[in-house]
Amino acid sequence: MESIQPYIPLIITAGIGLIAGWLAGLLLGGGGLIRNMIVGIIGSFVGGYLVSAGLLKLPFTIGSGFGDQIIVSTIGAIIVVIIARILAR
Repeated sequence: MESIQPYIPLIITAGIGLIAGWLAGLLLGGGGLIRNMIVGIIGSFVGGYLVSAGLLKLPFTIGSGFGDQIIVSTIGAIIVVIIARILAR
């Protein structure tokens, strides 16, 4: 268990990213389940970076930290999808 301990935050971020990708797929449409999951994982890291850099602040908080992380990750996934669609044109 000690060997996996340093990776737990990354595993949690990836798991939340899967949920965020699914939500971003529902909101923006398009893609498929696998693509949405990959975008969600990338978006999770993008959203986390935006929060740590102070560029993204939620005007509210949900009772649990996971709720906030899912919202931030979904916003990151939406940003990734929009940028990908702009670049694809």
